[in-house]
Amino acid sequence: MQLNEFLEQMNAQKMVVAGSEAHQCMCDLSQEALRITAEMNSTYHTPQKIVELMSELTGTQVDKSFSLFPPFYTDCGKNLHIGKNVFINSGCRFQDQGGITIGDGSLIGHNAVFATLNHDQNPSRRGNLHPAPIKLGRNVWIGANVTICPGVTIGDGAIVAAGAVVTKNVEANTVVAGIPAKKIKEIIE
Repeated sequence: MQLNEFLEQMNAQKMVVAGSEAHQCMCDLSQEALRITAEMNSTYHTPQKIVELMSELTGTQVDKSFSLFPPFYTDCGKNLHIGKNVFINSGCRFQDQGGITIGDGSLIGHNAVFATLNHDQNPSRRGNLHPAPIKLGRNVWIGANVTICPGVTIGDGAIVAAGAVVTKNVEANTVVAGIPAKKIKEIIE
């Protein structure tokens, strides 16, 4: 299976059957991502080199305004879309097969987890995977140790407080906190 076919299947949110051609493609992409992130995480790199490595990881040119403090982990990379002036702090783990889009000006705190896959609930099909994208709008702030679940969209200007588990969409210009995350206030400019 070619990369473009795999991404079409993921972005259409079609189930990946364990052992299928799409599943094998996913495993191959994981090996490439592990190689690139191992290089990224193994020694000091200049900010320019981090941009180069992220561009290789994603397969697209990441803007020179992007900033990341390693270590960083992903098991795909090819369905990760990063806007301008994005900062990702250390220890983040992205599972981007289902698609992760990070809007311009967004900040992501230490140890954030973005998960875009769920396993099938039926025990006899537990190896099958269900992709769903995560989308961050512009100027979103994700606190440390946040987990964002598959299919969540976070609106422009929103803040997700440290330690939150986001299971549902977050409105623009609001603050959410808790497990599961709930709206605690609106942001007034």
